[in-house]
Amino acid sequence: MPEKPRLSSPEDDLAFMRSIVQGGGGHVPMTLAICYLAGGLLYGLQCLFHVGQVFGLTDWPDLANLIFVVGISATFIVILTWAILEDRKAGSSNRGPLASRATSAMFSATGMANTAVVIVFAVGAFRDKDFAIWLYYAAIVFALQAAAWYVAWMLKKKGWMLAVSLGGWVTAVALGLLVRQPVLYLYVCTAALFLLFALPGWIMFRDARSGLKTAAAEAG
Repeated sequence: MPEKPRLSSPEDDLAFMRSIVQGGGGHVPMTLAICYLAGGLLYGLQCLFHVGQVFGLTDWPDLANLIFVVGISATFIVILTWAILEDRKAGSSNRGPLASRATSAMFSATGMANTAVVIVFAVGAFRDKDFAIWLYYAAIVFALQAAAWYVAWMLKKKGWMLAVSLGGWVTAVALGLLVRQPVLYLYVCTAALFLLFALPGWIMFRDARSGLKTAAAEAG
């Protein structure tokens, strides 16, 4: 007589779900890590450049200013393209625990929303000839990032993710209130780019490299 299958207990089901969500190793896609690290460092550097302009330390000709600003974005695009190609070579989009893949998808969706926000505020600022309208863009970006990091924290329960989420929320409110005070706005934006983009990017980059090394060791 065949043995009756054992019915799983609620504790077994909970352990199974936890294993799916947490996975083994917490692999982080390199593209996401590079996006945050490079974006935070490059655009933080650009903000520091503008701070220097406020104090007369970077008094460059208009053409040189334009070349520098365009160069920042061009460099970011080059780095991001390289990271995407590296991720595809590693095949990381199809590996890793569910929480890591869900986090990656969530931040990709947030990036799509950011693109729409750029278009809306850029057109509005140009149409109304009011640069302050454009400055609201950064506030919305940090608000969206705060929401995304909160979901990431709910999935992975890492304290630094909650800290980044709360920091993004505070930054969004601060930037929204300071659009008519450009110098203070610039200070807040500079600090936030380094602390809420570059620093989390470095943490994710470190985890991504660790995950790739682990995968390579297992494959070997």
